[in-house]
Amino acid sequence: MKKCLSLVHLITICFLPFHKASAQTELPQARIVNLSIDPEQVVVLHLRPGYVSSVRVLEEVSSVVLGDPGAFKVDHSEAEPQLVFFKAASAKPAQTNALITTRGGHEISLSLVSQGKSDRSEPVDYILNCERPHSFLIASTHPVFVVGETKTVATENQPTSTAPEKPGRQEPDLLRAERIENPHWEGKQLQVAVGQAIEQEQQMAVPFAVLNSSPRTIEVLPPQIQLAGTSKDKHRKAIKAEPVAIKDYWITSRRLAPGARADGIVVFERPTFKESRERLLLAVAQAEEVDRPVLAPIAFVAPVSGGAK
Repeated sequence: MKKCLSLVHLITICFLPFHKASAQTELPQARIVNLSIDPEQVVVLHLRPGYVSSVRVLEEVSSVVLGDPGAFKVDHSEAEPQLVFFKAASAKPAQTNALITTRGGHEISLSLVSQGKSDRSEPVDYILNCERPHSFLIASTHPVFVVGETKTVATENQPTSTAPEKPGRQEPDLLRAERIENPHWEGKQLQVAVGQAIEQEQQMAVPFAVLNSSPRTIEVLPPQIQLAGTSKDKHRKAIKAEPVAIKDYWITSRRLAPGARADGIVVFERPTFKESRERLLLAVAQAEEVDRPVLAPIAFVAPVSGGAK
């Protein structure tokens, strides 16, 4: 009988450490979040010590600023230009903010929150996918920002966005459909061409193309729209160039090798009227020659749908 009790005690002693280790290594509730980013919105990213969370943006990241480098760590590599990795560096609860800036000039504000190792009830955001908000390019007259549903990794391996169904073409689809086949180039080293505009309730979407005719790699700045006028004297020199606010734009690449071409679309609200000597112009410049943009004229009134191209 004593031998049986001893055997039971031995089994219990061997099992307890294993059970304790299993409880300690229990995985947290893992989430994948798909989020349409509002520039005026602060996104909360839930972290935990011992885990890494990744943020994927739609453009190349130019800089990442961290509020408290002692409590959190950030990592970004040129090999993955659209990914930023965050870690909680302290075992204690902590929170701070972070700011991601893209090469296109967009900013994403994050609030980093870690409950520390003691609290295992809070979920962990493994992946945050930043999606482009709805815009004129997908048949919406005003931007709509929708927070996507969160999903657990254990139940769904392939994350999908739960944003409302888009009634029109997405931006890459529209870009391919409106790609300029026979461009009329403006400029020399940097060449720019515009295609047929699409108009909807005073908003215009204008496809454009950029060609690097120089022998070196260049970086193209975000496109600008301006309303330029001329004087009445015999020289007809330009006397003003008023900027027109851009609502959105999309471009295949802003860094071009020699001979490379990029295609894009720019969306803006067209002025209600202009003088006879004024023109709408698309302005595109290189990063190293911002004071020498290439100007390409844009039709002030878009052709009626179904008209000749």
